[in-house]
Amino acid sequence: MSLQLTQQAADRILHFMSLDHKAIGFRVSVKKMGCSGWGYDVALVHQIHAGEVTMEDKGVTLIVPEEALDKVEGTVIDYEKQGINQIFVYKNPNATGSCGCGESFTTN
Repeated sequence: MSLQLTQQAADRILHFMSLDHKAIGFRVSVKKMGCSGWGYDVALVHQIHAGEVTMEDKGVTLIVPEEALDKVEGTVIDYEKQGINQIFVYKNPNATGSCGCGESFTTN
């Protein structure tokens, strides 16, 4: 499995983890949503479940459910400030399309 964090994303996740002392990692998954099919579902994790794969990048343990691997493999997660908004941005080589609002993506 290969996921990458930019330094900005890693710093932001580590900041959130410092506020939740039970957090042991950051789960990256997908769920059906939007008009294109898949949306990212991310959360701090307090435990790792069977059927999840882990890896480490820039001091963050990343956890991905096996059923989401083919949809997020190779994704680079960034954290950007856009005006007054601050968001995680996903650069996913598996995405073949996205909806107009950017909420969801399609894979083959």
